[in-house]
Amino acid sequence: MFANYLIGLREGLEAALVVSILVAYLVKTGNRHRLPPIWGGVAVAVALSLAFGAILEFTSAEMTFEQQELFGGSLSIAAVGLVTWMVFWMRRTARHLKAELQGKLDAALAMGTGALMVTAFLSVGREGLETALFVWTAVRSADQGSDPLIGVALGIVSAVVLAYFFYKGAVRINLAKFFVWTGGVLIVVAAGVLAYGVHDLQEADFLPGLHNRAFDISDTVDPTSWYGTLLKGIFNFQPDPTVLQCVVWIAYLVPVMAVFLLRQPKGRERPAVVGRENQANSALPQ
Repeated sequence: MFANYLIGLREGLEAALVVSILVAYLVKTGNRHRLPPIWGGVAVAVALSLAFGAILEFTSAEMTFEQQELFGGSLSIAAVGLVTWMVFWMRRTARHLKAELQGKLDAALAMGTGALMVTAFLSVGREGLETALFVWTAVRSADQGSDPLIGVALGIVSAVVLAYFFYKGAVRINLAKFFVWTGGVLIVVAAGVLAYGVHDLQEADFLPGLHNRAFDISDTVDPTSWYGTLLKGIFNFQPDPTVLQCVVWIAYLVPVMAVFLLRQPKGRERPAVVGRENQANSALPQ
């Protein structure tokens, strides 16, 4: 549940901060009457994300076992690629997100209501589709009933609450550091999802080595125990992984984590500053 909570929190906070910036800017510039298109674009983006998740679930249900494994494994690898890009992108652009969005919003205001809706839709829709794909693969690999979905829902709710306090100017947090810590944990989670995706492709006979085990500690680590469930849910830990799974896990985790931790974004990091409600815009990432 924790890994999926983190996914919901991280992705949800990105989307919620985007909405907070758009809303705060319109209110501050005297365009409160232009808010309905923003909320309309957000609603369409959320509906599209839910529909995308439903399509993934229903499509896989109609497939044979081998097709399901090939489909799930391929999407797991795609999800890892997306979340890796997202982690690096957010760390690089978090401090400049406000200026970038405000520039797009100024152009949309000049173009009219439809442009405002499209701006909100595109700003939130990307995070929504990424979340749907990564959550679907994480839930599928975790195989823990409804717990992963509950974790995601709690993470999204937490993100919305945090974004609201940002808007109201009631929270002080260094967003750069926040995205570094959560990004590091998500890279570990993504490594587990990637290894599980490789296992799916092996079960689909797309990749070799299904029965070539790197080790087997099933007798020591019971996958049905509380700690086995915890390791499986957070890290996608498998007590009897294949050699290829271990190779892929290491080949992804070590270089990606090293680059993420050692590569510092240019410019001075500025923590999110909070103030009174009429200074809500300053509570958002600079």
